[in-house]
Amino acid sequence: MTLISFVVLAFKVQGYLRECLDSILDQPLRDIEVIGVDDASPDDSGEILAEYALRDPRVRPVRLAENVGLGPARNIGLDRAVGEYVWFVDGDDWLVPGCLPHVADRLRDTAPDVLIVDHVRAHWNNIGTRSAMRDVFPVPPGAATFALRDRPETLKLLHTAWNRVVRREFLIERGLRFEPGWYEDVSFSYPALMAAGRIGVLDRICLNYRQRRTGAITKTRGDRHFEVFAQWHRVFGLMDRWRVTGLRPAVFERMIWHYLTVLGNGDRIAPELRAPFFAQMHADYVRFLPPEGYPVPPGSEGLKHRLVAAGRWRTFSALREAHQAGETARRTARRARRRVTPVVRRTARRARDLALGEYYRAELHRPVDPTLAVYAAYWYRGYSCNPAAIYEAARRLAPQVRGVWIVRRDRVATLPPGVEYVVAGTREYHRVLARARWLVNNVNFPDFVRKRPGSVHVQTHHGTPVKVMGLDQQRYPVGAVGMNFAGLLRRVDRWDYSITSNSFSTQMWERAYPADYTTLEVGYPRNDRLALATAEDRGQVRAALGIAPDEYVVLYAPTHREHLPGWRPPFDPDRMLDVLGPRGRLLMRSHYFHDRERHPRGPAADGVLDVSAYDRVEDLYLAADVLVTDYSSAMFDYAVLDRPIVVYAPDWDAYRVARGVYLDLLAEPPGAVALDFPGLLDVFRSGAVDDEAAERARTAFRSRFCALDDGHAAERVVRRVFLGETP
Repeated sequence: MTLISFVVLAFKVQGYLRECLDSILDQPLRDIEVIGVDDASPDDSGEILAEYALRDPRVRPVRLAENVGLGPARNIGLDRAVGEYVWFVDGDDWLVPGCLPHVADRLRDTAPDVLIVDHVRAHWNNIGTRSAMRDVFPVPPGAATFALRDRPETLKLLHTAWNRVVRREFLIERGLRFEPGWYEDVSFSYPALMAAGRIGVLDRICLNYRQRRTGAITKTRGDRHFEVFAQWHRVFGLMDRWRVTGLRPAVFERMIWHYLTVLGNGDRIAPELRAPFFAQMHADYVRFLPPEGYPVPPGSEGLKHRLVAAGRWRTFSALREAHQAGETARRTARRARRRVTPVVRRTARRARDLALGEYYRAELHRPVDPTLAVYAAYWYRGYSCNPAAIYEAARRLAPQVRGVWIVRRDRVATLPPGVEYVVAGTREYHRVLARARWLVNNVNFPDFVRKRPGSVHVQTHHGTPVKVMGLDQQRYPVGAVGMNFAGLLRRVDRWDYSITSNSFSTQMWERAYPADYTTLEVGYPRNDRLALATAEDRGQVRAALGIAPDEYVVLYAPTHREHLPGWRPPFDPDRMLDVLGPRGRLLMRSHYFHDRERHPRGPAADGVLDVSAYDRVEDLYLAADVLVTDYSSAMFDYAVLDRPIVVYAPDWDAYRVARGVYLDLLAEPPGAVALDFPGLLDVFRSGAVDDEAAERARTAFRSRFCALDDGHAAERVVRRVFLGETP
């Protein structure tokens, strides 16, 4: 018999759902099932559930035709569950590795109706805050079970569905269901505790409760927070119907605590709604106050309770504002004490920087130029990637837009003829950054850049992510040395649009860069050239590189390792050429991070050509017959051409542990895989580079990651961003 049925709710959680499902399915316990309920989610959550169901028979997806809300959706999952116990897990949370055997042992040993497990709040900055478990139970209850009347302090644990595992037959016998509306956990969790004959507590952290930066109900303002009152009314209705005695004072105290929590959160109740919310609190206080009274908290919390009891909104509001003003003053004083008066550096460079900063701030007060678009790529390394493709499409489709590129002084000579530019760091550079209507970049602009009303920031990115990025790097500190994640989020908050090439990228960026931008999942503009390339285009590129039509060209393009500066994968060009044969040609390209380290190997006559300094990597893709790479996003671009790809990953185990990856390249490769250099040579010797297995892998890879790269991605971006057209 299935021990635990996990009911996983999925609504707008595509960036987190994979982590949630993996955290359950990778546990060392097999007798489970996962019922994934897609509550008519407008993103790809439903597709992710279907994908996992194809891979693991324990996953049973349910797709709802219309959105019904969290409570009814959980009921639908409950109705399909067959496990002895049910665990409701939200799709943006995840289990702690290895926790499930401990849960299973406790369930089998004690047979509780409800087993409460511990959790941590997992914040965006990788800080975890503990639950109230230690405060409620200074001495852990151990394996003993109890009824709520014996341990009423249990009510002070967080009243959610996901921190408890509930016996399914118990729910059926008591007719316990989730009610519609927000705060649906209230009218489920408290009645379940009151009805349970056997409650257990597992003093072990089993779940990470994600504190989302955006998109969470707890950070959404509106009048739907008034629905909390109806949920608490149901709790007291069930108490009366079941004739529960002795618990009313403790439940009442929890109700007032919860109301005060909701009201005190400025992200939930708008200022104009606070007075009517308080009025309803007072009405419920009068209505449900136990005849025998209840334990009023001490100190300032008790004062709040007394003001609610008296209905004194003006006093309550005034004290709240005074408290907030005091907190602001204290924070300001602390910052002032920490601030060290800057010493004026009497250098020409410092004076120049100060003057340019003042100039930039002055330009911010001038009107936004409605025709100006500023483009940049790879920290001003030149004209390339998605911004270049969008620039070219905008010149054709929106000629009224004036495009200006930002480049480093040493890269000016690489610009195509006729491209208007400014040099980074100059007065003109600061002017266009301050005045531009559109700012397009495949990385972030510097921190000093301000998001002006009326300006549009377009983040194009520069690859489909294999390695973890953004906030996810906090879990892999070896590869994130020196990163300022708070500063990163301030930069991300400037984005209006995020360009992605596939659903997978959309999901990962949503998790790595949580903010209120609009995703344009349209394909990668830089790949338009690859999708539309002809045999003539390929021939011209090869001729320009000095490559004969009948030569067999291998492009080797490894990525860099942030955690291992200067390290290079073991690769012997001469041995590779021996295997390729007399018509073999090897193109070698270092990562752009190493552009200061590029040293040409020498004449191309020896069969090896260093193409690290070649500006347009798309040309190299067109010229190559095979791509050899490791964890670079180059594989996703090259796959558009439907040519062989070899993953050469000699440090795979170390890389995935130290740097972290989103994609298991060994399980889902775009072609043949080699884990050491002799194995790479064997791939070419044996013909595995392009055999039937490699072709099947490439077809599946292209279907998943390249379906949108049809040659018109840049046009779709321009029509949406510059022309305001909607699909």
